[in-house]
Amino acid sequence: MKDRVREAVFNLIGPGVRGTHAIDLFAGTGALALEALSRGAATATLIEQHYPTIKIIHENIATLGVQDRTNVVAANVFFWATRHALGDSVPWTVFCSPPYALFVDQAQSMLEVIDRLMSDAPPGSTFAVEADDRFDFALLPQPGAWDVRAYPPAVVGIWRKPADERPSA
Repeated sequence: MKDRVREAVFNLIGPGVRGTHAIDLFAGTGALALEALSRGAATATLIEQHYPTIKIIHENIATLGVQDRTNVVAANVFFWATRHALGDSVPWTVFCSPPYALFVDQAQSMLEVIDRLMSDAPPGSTFAVEADDRFDFALLPQPGAWDVRAYPPAVVGIWRKPADERPSA
């Protein structure tokens, strides 16, 4: 995610990140989760499968001194999403910013991950999904509930789970 898009996402999320558990799917360098921590997220889980990149994540975490608030998971997001056991009752702030091609090449799997996590998320959780214009945000679960904005070439969708909504069983 480019800096200007990341700034726009955090402006859209606003103070809602405070006290949440940030989940950075396809974490890359961990910039989204680390930014969330700097803006008041309580803890963060970063999921990344590329081992050289995981080393960079650990270096970034150490540089910022947030080792006690982060968990780095070396895993494929598609596999992790079917088996995660976060057990949080605090709301999540979920960032889904994969390589854009995944929304084309693995569209169904991407939608399943997002749907699964939306269902599992505690009430009051927020999701930020970044794709490009090849992805139709109307395919997302609850399509009318997403705030979708274009920041060419990126398109970002923000969804908030109502604070009074009970998690799915």
